[in-house]
Amino acid sequence: MRRLIDRRIVVASHNEGKLREFADLMAPFGFEAGSAKEFGLAEPDETGTTFEQNAYIKAHAAAVATGLPALSDDSGLCVDALGGQPGVYTANWAETPDGTRDFAMAMQRTEVALQEVGATTPGERKGRFVAVICIAWPDGHAEYFRGEAAGRLVWPPRGDKGFGYDPVFLPEGHERTFGEMSADEKHGWKPGKGDALSHRARAFRKFAQAMLGAS
Repeated sequence: MRRLIDRRIVVASHNEGKLREFADLMAPFGFEAGSAKEFGLAEPDETGTTFEQNAYIKAHAAAVATGLPALSDDSGLCVDALGGQPGVYTANWAETPDGTRDFAMAMQRTEVALQEVGATTPGERKGRFVAVICIAWPDGHAEYFRGEAAGRLVWPPRGDKGFGYDPVFLPEGHERTFGEMSADEKHGWKPGKGDALSHRARAFRKFAQAMLGAS
């Protein structure tokens, strides 16, 4: 496994919610991190059919463009009753005709799909958030770290924190949705203490342990 020596990296994302979460997670490690947007990079087409493929597409494109190691993630909501959908197409479910993303609409679309298959009881509404972090170098080498958070979908949405589908996702063992949790609560982990809760924090913990020697 290639270790990350340089603390200057690119976070290959234009998603403001993800950028805030990565900033929180990376803060203890002294990274000098710029986003793809700050570097003026275009968003590559995510043509992969797995989280790993799409994470690599974004990270490698940013690494080649900047000459720096680049970190990205691809993440999504996989709902059991919907055969794992929306999965890698989670963001697509939020797309509007004008090219913007409306996650209130996406949550409503997911709820309609659950109702259509008769998934109305808590036991029928299980799912998980998945995040795959990829760190890629300009020479094409990459390492991958996967995190998952199991839970179930609730309706109506609860909370105005977080982003995306957070207000309808109730993580296993908790009574509040991700949308009702502060960033620290949602991550649930800092180096040397706590268990990671969110899918992105679980993936990042694996990354930090393997690449940075974190505890």
